[in-house]
Amino acid sequence: MKQITIIGCGVVGAAIAYELSLCPGVQVTVLDRAAPGQGSTAAALGVAMAVISHKVKGRNWRLREQSLHRYPTLIAELESLTGQTIQRNTQGILSLCFDTEELPRWRSLQQIRQGQGYPLELLEPEQVRDRCPHLSTDGVAAGIFSSQDFQVNPTGLTQALVAGAAANGVEFHFDQPVVGFEKEEPAGEDAFCTAVHTASQTIAADAIVLSTGLGTLPLTQTLDRPTAVGPVLGQALRLHLDTPLGQPDFQPVVNGHDIHLVPLGGGDYWVGATVEFPPETTLDMALAMQPEAERLEEVLAGAIAYCPSLAAGTVTERWSGLRPRPQGQAAPMIQPLAGYNNIWLATGHYRNGVLLAPATALAVRDRLL
Repeated sequence: MKQITIIGCGVVGAAIAYELSLCPGVQVTVLDRAAPGQGSTAAALGVAMAVISHKVKGRNWRLREQSLHRYPTLIAELESLTGQTIQRNTQGILSLCFDTEELPRWRSLQQIRQGQGYPLELLEPEQVRDRCPHLSTDGVAAGIFSSQDFQVNPTGLTQALVAGAAANGVEFHFDQPVVGFEKEEPAGEDAFCTAVHTASQTIAADAIVLSTGLGTLPLTQTLDRPTAVGPVLGQALRLHLDTPLGQPDFQPVVNGHDIHLVPLGGGDYWVGATVEFPPETTLDMALAMQPEAERLEEVLAGAIAYCPSLAAGTVTERWSGLRPRPQGQAAPMIQPLAGYNNIWLATGHYRNGVLLAPATALAVRDRLL
């Protein structure tokens, strides 16, 4: 029986655990220093932009396409296995283009997607108004609509993945920070980790997966292979409107000026965005900078600019959190940890952790097994 230990139980770590739980001949243990989905997963809206993304080839597109294909079967499996309903919006994503110079790029993407078998519509401003009368089209050059992109609740998805993996025999240990590793270092060869230590137990391991987000740097420092992952701020607020927006039978996620408007049903909406910190911002610096109300007010103002009815909404919740972005290499990192022959990185997904979780899990599964 192959012993696999996953460190980190955000949406990516939980997805890896679930996919491995479907494989015979493995025993999977998951460790997390907190409860599941409390790190970067909790700082996400779960907007999955695959077809509408400008990534059209190579690894970036391949991962998106794999997740796009896996998600429908994955959610159906989890809901059947766990009895949990995973909140999601499958009515597509509408992105508002405000720059006419960007239209040739969108038309090129439309042709590429058509060749790949994915519909992508370019809507005139009046078509946007017809389908989404709650949106202002002042300054809108076009609306780009992808019917196959979607949104899923990241926390609900993570909880269902944990429940499904546990039902299949995966062991979970929460509130168990990792404090060290046992390793062997054969002369002239990469090191091999034989066990993971927490404060209360030692877990033997044939393979280890680090899905640790912003915790990646301190753990890899412990392993003498520091791998830098920097913070990016994600923030959102939840609004309630007495009268729901738009057409009752067409409620896509809307993106304008990189600000998402996510319908949740019952007149509730998430409004959220990602804010880049200045270069060289450390995690400690980001934590000190994070709780600035002005940033959220700017996000709300940006959403009201393309959806004026939001101004009448009542703010019922606010949150902000940090997302992991690799430093000096492309996101995400799905690769061996340098200097070790049985430790894998599956981290640094930046803004696409929810979208890429299934594809990451499949990639890790295939490489481990």
